[in-house]
Amino acid sequence: MSEAGSDIAWCSDAIALLLRELDIGYIALSPGSSFRGLHESLVNVLDNRDPEMLLCLHEEHAVAIAHGWAKVTGKPMGVLVHADVGLMHATMAVYNAFCDRVPMLIMGGVAPMDAARRISPAHWYHSVLDQGALVRDYVKWDDQPISVNGTIEALLRANQLTRTAPMAPCYVSIDQRMQEDPLPANLARPSVATSRKHAVSSRTAFASIPAWAR
Repeated sequence: MSEAGSDIAWCSDAIALLLRELDIGYIALSPGSSFRGLHESLVNVLDNRDPEMLLCLHEEHAVAIAHGWAKVTGKPMGVLVHADVGLMHATMAVYNAFCDRVPMLIMGGVAPMDAARRISPAHWYHSVLDQGALVRDYVKWDDQPISVNGTIEALLRANQLTRTAPMAPCYVSIDQRMQEDPLPANLARPSVATSRKHAVSSRTAFASIPAWAR
């Protein structure tokens, strides 16, 4: 993580800064309460720049925009979806992106995994034990960590895998209440550069795919 991380206070701040360091320039989203913490950090900590949020009216639109971005640039864009319902809205577009072998970092807010921290009826009926199961058959990799350190590691791995041929979307669930927790004293500060060196260049990987398969 960068030196800018010394000014952050919340777990969602650390996640937002990591997305910047991963060179995620844009995040397409349809706002939802399950990622309200990360949404606020993107605005209040990053000033809605690098990544910049792109407001969409439907999650399928958000994924389709990221799909087009990947086709033009060979680079992944971020997508945020709201809980299980938002992910279900996105599924057809996620399948299209998987079939087209494009890189994409999809993140979804998930209701608190600790049932004792659920404070709204929506935390129950917008909750599943294994949210990634909705798209597991057509993403390259998925994870559902519950801590901020686990989330940082999951995003690093998802970023590395989605940029490495054969490319395809990766999905990470992000616990809603964890986003709003104060940063722990033992916050992980992994080297993004180290993570990147193990990934094949996205442009190189894209160029290596035969034209008929793109």
